[in-house]
Amino acid sequence: MPHDQPASAPGPAPADASDHDPAEAPFLGLLATGAAAEEYERPVLRARAGGAAAARLAALERAKLLALRVRTELEDRRRREAELSALYATAHDLAGLRDLDAVLRAIVRRARSLLGTEVAYLTLNDPAAGDTYMRVTDGSVSARFQQLRLAMGEGLGGLVAQTARPYVTDSYFHDERFRHTRTIDSGVRDEGLVAILGVPLLLGSGVIGVLFAADRRERVFEPGQVALLAAHAAHAAVAIDTANLLAETRKTLTELEAANEIIRDRSSVIERASDVHDRLTELVLRGGGVQDVADAVAEVLDGDVEFTEPGRAPAAALDRSRADGHAVRDGADWVAAVRAGGEVLGALVLRGHPALDPVDQRTLERAAMVTSLLLLARRTAGEAEQRVRGELLDDLLDAAARDPRLLRERAARVGADLDAPHVVLAARTSGAPISDGDGPPRPDGTDRRRLWSAASHLAATRHGLAAVRDGGAVLLLPLEPDGDPAHTAREIAARLGTALHVPVTVGASAPVPAPAARPAAVADAYAEARRCREALCALGRAGQGAAAADFGFLGLLLADTRDVDGFVHRTLGAVADYDARRGTELLRTLGAYFACGMSPARTKDELHVHVNTVAQRLERVGRLLGPDWQTPARALEIQLALRLHQLSAAVTRETEE
Repeated sequence: MPHDQPASAPGPAPADASDHDPAEAPFLGLLATGAAAEEYERPVLRARAGGAAAARLAALERAKLLALRVRTELEDRRRREAELSALYATAHDLAGLRDLDAVLRAIVRRARSLLGTEVAYLTLNDPAAGDTYMRVTDGSVSARFQQLRLAMGEGLGGLVAQTARPYVTDSYFHDERFRHTRTIDSGVRDEGLVAILGVPLLLGSGVIGVLFAADRRERVFEPGQVALLAAHAAHAAVAIDTANLLAETRKTLTELEAANEIIRDRSSVIERASDVHDRLTELVLRGGGVQDVADAVAEVLDGDVEFTEPGRAPAAALDRSRADGHAVRDGADWVAAVRAGGEVLGALVLRGHPALDPVDQRTLERAAMVTSLLLLARRTAGEAEQRVRGELLDDLLDAAARDPRLLRERAARVGADLDAPHVVLAARTSGAPISDGDGPPRPDGTDRRRLWSAASHLAATRHGLAAVRDGGAVLLLPLEPDGDPAHTAREIAARLGTALHVPVTVGASAPVPAPAARPAAVADAYAEARRCREALCALGRAGQGAAAADFGFLGLLLADTRDVDGFVHRTLGAVADYDARRGTELLRTLGAYFACGMSPARTKDELHVHVNTVAQRLERVGRLLGPDWQTPARALEIQLALRLHQLSAAVTRETEE
C-alpha cells in the first residue's frame, strides 16, 4: 500500500443540511420576525444557488407563496385591528363630546386621519330648504367650497344624500354617474379635489348628511376604506343625534327654568297683591287713614309711597293718570291719581321704581282707590264739621254783635284760634262750564258745590273757616306773623284751580288781627276781598289771586284801611330811604322832573343845577325803582305817591307848628 495517499478523492459537493428540513422552515422565521416581502425570495435563491433538487425548489416555491399569503392575511388583520381600534377610539371620543360644533369638528378631523386624505368635510341636510349645505371642513383652503349648497341629486354629495348609499370617484370631473353643476364644480375646482369618497350619515332610515374624504390627486379608495368611513359615519350620526338631543334638552331645561322663574315671580307678585289686599281691607275695617294706606303699600312694593295734595303732585302725570284711570310713569316714579268722580283729591306717588310689575302697578291703583274711599268717608264725616265752620263764619259776617266768648268756644271745637291774625279770602270760579271727558259739561251749580267742598277742605287743613256766599266761597285762614295776604291769595287760587280743573279767582283782604275780638272787621275784610276779586276779573286776570297791595294806587280805592303810608312806602320807599341815608335830593328831583313834563333841560332850570346832575340823579332813581319806572302805569303811580308824600309832609309840618 503506498505511503502517501490522499484522504479522499474529489467528488460532488455535499448536499445543504437544509435540504433535509421542511420547506416551510425558513419562511416561518421570516413570518415570526415580520420580514419584508422581498426577504421571502432569499431561501429560494439560496437553494437554487446551492444546486437543490427540483423537488426541493418546487416545495420552497409553494412554501413561499403560502407564507406570503399568511403574511398578507396577518397584515390585513393588523390593519383591521388598527382601524377598529381607531374606530373605537373615535366612538369613545365622540361619546364624550356634548357641544354639536365640537362633535362635527371631531368627526371630520378623525375621518381625515383614518383615511389619510388631504381634505375631509361634512354636509348636513336642510329640510326647510330641501337641500344640503357645507357644515364643517378640515384641510380646506377655498372659501367658495366651504360655502357650497347642493340640491338633492346634484354632485356626488347630492347623490349620496338622495340615495343613502356610499359613492366614490377616482376622478371627479371625469365621472358622469352624477349630475354636475357649475356652482358645485367651481367649488370643487377651487379646492383642487380629484378623488372623493362620500358616505351617508344615517339615522334610522333617514339621511341627515354626508361625510366626505377627498384627495387632490387620483386615488383608488379600497372597499375596506369605504367600509371604515361608513362605520365612522354611523358612529358620527349617533353622536350628532345625541348632541342635538342634548342641545334640545338644554334648551328645554333653560326654557323650563325661565318658565319656573316667571312662575315664581308671578307667585310672589300674586302673594304680594293678596297681602296688600288683606292689609288694605283690614285698614278700612279698623278705620285707618291715608298715611296708613301709603305705609302698607310702601312695605309691600318695597319703596317709598307718599300721598300728595293735587297742587303738589306732578301736574302732567296727574292729568294722564286721571284721564287713563291707571297709574302712570313719571321719570323714575309712578303716579296714581286719587279721584272721586271728576274731582282729583290727590295722588299716590311711588318713588324710585322705574320698572314696575303690572300686578304691582295694579296694587298701586287699588291703593289709590282705597285712598279715595277713605278721603270720601272722611269728607262725609267732616261735612258736619264743615257746616259748623260755615255757620261760625256766617255769624262772623252777619252778626257783628256776637259774644266774643261764645265765638272763641265754637272756634275751639273745630280747632280754630280766632284771637290770632287772619286773612279773609273771596273765591269764585270763572263761570265757564267744564268737562272731565266722561260726560257733558257740568253746570255752574255743581262747580259752586265743588268749590265749597274744596274750600272747606283747605280751611279744615289750615285750622280756618269756610262758607258759601254770593255765588262763591269765603275763607277765613290764619296768617303767619310774617305772612303776606297777596301770597296767600295766589296760593289758594292755584290750589283750588288744581282741585277743580277750572280757573278760580281769589281776592284777599288786609290782615284781621283778632276776629273774635272785632267780629265786624271780618265783614269789612270780606267786602275788601270781594272788591279785589272783582278787580282781577275786570282787569282780565281771572284765575289769579291778589290783595289790594297788588293793584298799586287802585289798592287805595279797594282797601278799607286806605293805607296811604303803605302805598307811598311801597312806591317810593327805596328813594326816600336813599335820601335819608345819603342826604341827597332824589325825591325833590323826581318831583321836579314830573312837574317839568319829564324834560331834563327844564328840570335843571327848576333845580338850578347842571343838566348832568339831573341825569345822574335820574339814573340813580332808575336803579332804585327799576328800569320800568318811566312807563305810563308806573309813572302814574309814582306821581300819585309823590303827591301823597308831599301832602303828608305838609300835614305833618302843620301839626308840628
